[in-house]
Amino acid sequence: MMVNITDGSMLAEKLQAGLVELGLDLAVRQQKQLLDYVAMIAKWNKVYNLTAIRDEGEMLTHHLLDSLAVISPLQKHLDGLHANASKTHRLLDVGAGAGLPGVVVAICCPEISVSCVDAVGKKGAFIQQAALALALPNLRGIHARVEQMLPADVRGGFDVITSRAFATLSDFVGLTTDLLLPNTGVWMAMKAKTADAESAGLPKDVAVFHVEQLHVPSLDGDRCLVWVRPRAICA
Repeated sequence: MMVNITDGSMLAEKLQAGLVELGLDLAVRQQKQLLDYVAMIAKWNKVYNLTAIRDEGEMLTHHLLDSLAVISPLQKHLDGLHANASKTHRLLDVGAGAGLPGVVVAICCPEISVSCVDAVGKKGAFIQQAALALALPNLRGIHARVEQMLPADVRGGFDVITSRAFATLSDFVGLTTDLLLPNTGVWMAMKAKTADAESAGLPKDVAVFHVEQLHVPSLDGDRCLVWVRPRAICA
């Protein structure tokens, strides 16, 4: 059953409070899509085990608000790329699982074309179903191993490649280098800590150019974004 955000439900109120804390101004339709997304995860979880978290309230905090915390930094980065505001940006979520943060990005940023890739077929199928059920034409799920995706498959590359607890920074970068948009593309890794040790293991031709601390409402824990790009861009 889909959620009615006008019914004063605890989840709706918690989401609205979190959005205020994060400084995000989302339309009522987008808020409903987010809540319906949580309901979909809970429903599919009963059969397909998309996430270890079972409680919807905990899903909202640990999954939804955690992913929503990256929206403002992502928009700020993309806004600085091109003077042409009408450009459609492309984002790849690697090891997307249930679609975190990719589905959340697709809901909050309809101007971004989001692809979510996962090696597990049921997770790719869930994201495809989410795209249909939530009416998100800018979202697609891909069942594949990211290292088997070819540059030709993505028509020129992605502006941003992101992951949430997918792999070490070096593995994340190494597996997706050929999928990055030349000259301007960046990696945006969601990490629980600053990942200094992981940064030291990056290939010599890439570099961390920014580590951004994140605050996730109602979540007591370290969160940050590690931004990485080729050294040719950093120069």
